[in-house]
Amino acid sequence: MRLHRAGKAAYLGPYDSKPPAKVLDPLESQSYSSPVEPPDAPHEPILTLPAALTAYIALIAAIHLRVLLPVELENWTIDVFGFIPKRYDSTLLNITFPGGAGAKVWTFVTYSLLHANLSHIGFNLLWLLPFGSALARRFGAVRFFVFMAVTAVAGAVAHLVTHEHAIAPMIGASASVSGAMAAAIRFAFVRGSFLSFHRGDADAAAKVPALSLSRALRNARVLGFLAVWFGVNIIFGLGSISIGTEGASVAWQAHIGGFLAGLMLFSLFDPVPRATPHTADASWPDESGRV
Repeated sequence: MRLHRAGKAAYLGPYDSKPPAKVLDPLESQSYSSPVEPPDAPHEPILTLPAALTAYIALIAAIHLRVLLPVELENWTIDVFGFIPKRYDSTLLNITFPGGAGAKVWTFVTYSLLHANLSHIGFNLLWLLPFGSALARRFGAVRFFVFMAVTAVAGAVAHLVTHEHAIAPMIGASASVSGAMAAAIRFAFVRGSFLSFHRGDADAAAKVPALSLSRALRNARVLGFLAVWFGVNIIFGLGSISIGTEGASVAWQAHIGGFLAGLMLFSLFDPVPRATPHTADASWPDESGRV
């Protein structure tokens, strides 16, 4: 963020209209008055959330009020709106799950709006605020909401493939958050963006031309980010939580599914024209040799 202070202007009248100099008494002290400072330009808040992201967070918070319901009803909401892989097991024809046939459709998305507790929400928001803010500014509300839903579906599919017979409901927005992070790194390191060394204000930083997927995968900073992200998720699997009778476990495969979807499908949602081959990013020198 660059703050610009208005320059001080000095005005000189015509030479023939210059007033005579004031004669000071020897005992009179001379006072010097500095020109009136112009007001500073308004400061941009450190963290401003776009309306789409604010609405998304508010929706998650409102849905989490389900914890105030009686235990039986709260468990029912998890069974109806959480993602249960065993719901799609055709060999279990004699087992019915709450929600019926409709739950086989909506739970691919609705699970991402449910969370186990406040710490679960807080951890997701920790990553969603910087990356989701940039993405919401870039995409606009409609694209942003559809993108979050699509990456949630991708996370559910990855979880279904790797936990075909699991009966524990999966909940949490981590697949969508992972998708938002993956999409954001397609432009986050470009010169002028929010993770570059030369960045502008929030709106300008979110709308720099993005790198193509092939160029992004050749960028050292993007590759470093990918290595750290995949390493952390494979080793620790922080984020989405599956709730079962034996306690909570981490659905890290859903994170990876959402991340890969966000990385590869970004271009389908991106309204900003693609970068030219000469567009410099923040980690590579520009044509003049400056970084």
